[in-house]
Amino acid sequence: MKTALYGRLVFGVSTVLFGVIALMWHDADTWQSLHRILRLPFGTFIGEVLLIALIAGGIGILFPRTLRAASIVLGVVYAVFALACVPGIVAAPRAFGQYDGFSEQFCLFCGALALCAVTSASAARSAAFRLVARVGLGLCTIAFTLAQVIYFGVTVSLVPKWIPPSQTFWAILTTVAFALAAVAMLVNIRARLAMRLMALMLVIFGVVVWVPALVAHPEAHGNWSEFALNFLIAGATWVVADAMTGCGERIRA
Repeated sequence: MKTALYGRLVFGVSTVLFGVIALMWHDADTWQSLHRILRLPFGTFIGEVLLIALIAGGIGILFPRTLRAASIVLGVVYAVFALACVPGIVAAPRAFGQYDGFSEQFCLFCGALALCAVTSASAARSAAFRLVARVGLGLCTIAFTLAQVIYFGVTVSLVPKWIPPSQTFWAILTTVAFALAAVAMLVNIRARLAMRLMALMLVIFGVVVWVPALVAHPEAHGNWSEFALNFLIAGATWVVADAMTGCGERIRA
């Protein structure tokens, strides 16, 4: 299906871009999920190996023959990134930023898991992967909703001033949209439609918010990492939605 290909394209290209950015700059914006790994013996080497695996996996999911192996690689890497956020949550359980960082990485893990579902030879395993991907993405979307509420001032400031009627209007609307999408995914009512609309919203975010930011300040590493992460989450949401299609269709080599 073309929609499945387009979702994989967004997810794969964004994965490659993020991996390249992280390898080029090694700064806090792109290595935030790896900072605890970097403290380990040979932490920088381990981090670079994970990022190279990320790039290889991003390329691999673009092709049917390598999709299954690449989706497993991405699942492992994103699982490691998500788990690397857990010590921060344990150390500071009241700090929302720790949960937000975990949700970003677990959302990407759900995208990889959805790709594993559509390549699995076992119907039972495929169904289980789809369930975890849908519920996991729904829970992550709750965190995205809370992030927009907690950092509402930042959310408002990111909305371009030229879009009518106001920055506050769009900040509120997108927050409500995230909340409704989360509910739809968790109760599995119009979940696929909610995921597609959420992916579209995120793509629009990328075009109207992060592309102009990159054009205005290409030297800012944070703009590049946020641009890549925005489209990574959009791609992950897209592939989870594709995996829900009629209980999914296997992608064969």
